[in-house]
Amino acid sequence: MAGYLRKWASTRLVTVVLALLTVQLGSLVAPAYACGCGALVPGAAQRVGVGREESLVRWDGRREQIVMSLTVDGDADRAAWIMPVPHRATVRLADPELFTQLGAATAPVHRDRYHFWPENGDWPLTTGGESAGGPPGVGASPSGVSVVARQKLGPFDVAQLTATDPAALNGWLTTNGFTMPPRLTGALQPYVDRRWEYVAVRLAPETAGTALNGTLDPLHLTFASGQPVYPMRLSRLAATPQSLGLYVLSDHRMEPRSAIGGDRPRVTFAGQVTVKSGPLAELAAGAPYLTAIGQEFPNPSAISGDHVLRRASADTAFRQVIYEDHLRLVAGVPAWLLTVVGTLALAVTAGAVFAVRRTRRPAAAHAAHVR
Repeated sequence: MAGYLRKWASTRLVTVVLALLTVQLGSLVAPAYACGCGALVPGAAQRVGVGREESLVRWDGRREQIVMSLTVDGDADRAAWIMPVPHRATVRLADPELFTQLGAATAPVHRDRYHFWPENGDWPLTTGGESAGGPPGVGASPSGVSVVARQKLGPFDVAQLTATDPAALNGWLTTNGFTMPPRLTGALQPYVDRRWEYVAVRLAPETAGTALNGTLDPLHLTFASGQPVYPMRLSRLAATPQSLGLYVLSDHRMEPRSAIGGDRPRVTFAGQVTVKSGPLAELAAGAPYLTAIGQEFPNPSAISGDHVLRRASADTAFRQVIYEDHLRLVAGVPAWLLTVVGTLALAVTAGAVFAVRRTRRPAAAHAAHVR
């Protein structure tokens, strides 16, 4: 009986260990099905993650431009990405300097702020921690899909497609090496119903066999649009929380119409573009008001649609201010300490004077009585 129990326990242990290993290996090869601007997937049994995504929307009332920059990491040596657009798009590479200029233009202002009483990190409240602070493929296509353009842009193989059937679109993508997740067919249905078009991008490093890592060359899309829109619906396929950082150039301060299933969007910068040269100045011509928007999506499956942007109620300028708190000092000594010590000294002195005067009065009164 004891031998049987030992054998059963050993078998049970092996089963549990194998199950745990399966779960761990599955999590390692699970693809990242989405980024904030569309669906991004690696090849089979590989992983790719979007460590940082920056996008700019520029709208002049009739035409929209979207510039996207992705910083990726993982072990995938190729990946595919698709973005729906409301009308026929032109695609080209953008100047990476654009996002450097945007970061500088919207950077928070650092200011010093002084406090009188000690706070956490100031003596004597020190805790020891830190203080707060053109390839082939154009033409023939399966029924329901038309390839209107295909081009090679740096590390990108870009195909522009129209489709009347999401299954046919998914089939074309798979046949042509743009491997997409099975759930993509259902996610594409709303765009097919509205007769949107698609920009499918297959990306691979220029050196064969090298994993996709680092910041990719930004892509610049231009298309007609009666209202500024930033496609987000496909991000509902993501398995992990998503973060959106979006710059908007227009005549006025802009804002999303709704949260579309994420946290409340927050404005991190709003104001006129002041740079006079470079890619940001070129894009800002005719649309000089820049709004920077941040938003978190803790539960991507709750994303209910695309971000439609609208004019804010007022062109109120805004810039984040980061305060660096300092304890107020006088000649290197905390002002509160000098005040407390000075107050105590005055109190002691006053008390001593009062005591001396009180002891002298009876003596003076007694001397006068004797006389």
